[in-house]
Amino acid sequence: MKIEKNVVCTFCGCLCDDITLTIENNNITKVEKACANGRGLFEGYDPHFRAPRVNGKEVTFLEAIKEASNILSSAKYPLIYGLSSTSIEAQRISVQLAETIGASIDSTSSVCHGPTGLAMQSVGEPTCTLGEIKNRADLLVFWGCNPLVSHSRHFARYSAMPKGRFISEGRKDRKVVVVDVRRSETAKAADLFIQIRQGYDYEVLLAIKALVKGKAISATEVGGVPTELLQQFVHTMKSCRYGVIFFGMGLTMTKGRDLNVREVFSLVRELNNYTRFSALPMRGHGNVTGADQVMSWLCGFPFAINFSKGYPRYGPGEFTAVDLLSGGEADALLVIASDPVAHFPAGATRHIEKIPSIVIDPVESLTAKIATVYFPTAMYGVDCEGTAYRMDSVPLRLKAPLERQRKSDEEVLEAIFEGVKEC
Repeated sequence: MKIEKNVVCTFCGCLCDDITLTIENNNITKVEKACANGRGLFEGYDPHFRAPRVNGKEVTFLEAIKEASNILSSAKYPLIYGLSSTSIEAQRISVQLAETIGASIDSTSSVCHGPTGLAMQSVGEPTCTLGEIKNRADLLVFWGCNPLVSHSRHFARYSAMPKGRFISEGRKDRKVVVVDVRRSETAKAADLFIQIRQGYDYEVLLAIKALVKGKAISATEVGGVPTELLQQFVHTMKSCRYGVIFFGMGLTMTKGRDLNVREVFSLVRELNNYTRFSALPMRGHGNVTGADQVMSWLCGFPFAINFSKGYPRYGPGEFTAVDLLSGGEADALLVIASDPVAHFPAGATRHIEKIPSIVIDPVESLTAKIATVYFPTAMYGVDCEGTAYRMDSVPLRLKAPLERQRKSDEEVLEAIFEGVKEC
């Protein structure tokens, strides 16, 4: 038996790095400090070797690589999708592979925080680290997100509860405001809850920005929110020492999308004329931030990239995975640590069933079950080392507390890359 301390949990973008694991005979028998989601990740993973499959039959690794290489090299319009639950190292090779075969490459950002990237390109991103928030922030605004459910330790470890260098009393020294269309679990724990009408985030943000600038609003309510309550909210923001707006898919995937996020960034920029303020997206997957970073470094764009002309072209709504699959354009699919069959629209799922697909994933997902080629790989941060980016773009090195019996995502992608070059 051994005790492994300070393990990073890769379930969500918090990347909590204080997890303690008890390991016996290369199996995790006890998980400490993790939330329910994190415990499920560690306890539910089976690290033992499983052979690759081609058309449902177990084959050798080389046979599976040959089949995957043939599929990608013969495709006219291949698509690579996923990336957000694997390591930086595997993401880098995925981009190289996409360039070599002239593929489109897209991450899960396109169905969650893609609009955040578009807004950032328009007006910039007034960001910060979770460490700054823990030590300095006395006002926390959660807009269109529910961290008590989606990021269970965010409150306790990074935002509302912890004591910091300038926040000596923890929760007593902080004010929490929730803006949402319904009274979520997080809203119930807030000091102030502002309930807006569905699809009116943009109008409410414009009204708040006008009030911050000292403009008068003649309307008695905006988006279902009384003007007096908005004025109270503005006073709270302008009088804090350091405020942060956390925003989630309730803002990015509703009416307005990137325009909503652009107004959040513009509002924060305006608030910095009065006090210190930042904004931070609540990223979901463990390394979705890393996927955006890697593709931005290598291609100049964070997602929805196409290499069919030999150079990277950026096309949200054109080269995003849902659009390429729903429109029947992609003729081969490589999925890395994702499950589009479980989450994509029915039209996209039907097309996945029609084309040859390759899945690289530690867990046998619904997409893996129908894949032409399936590689059961090691899970980064559990039995495979790697690097991941936290939601605030801070990189963390991941340990491998278990002995590895499977190939890593990186090794499989390198082998496919070499196989494609030989075809």
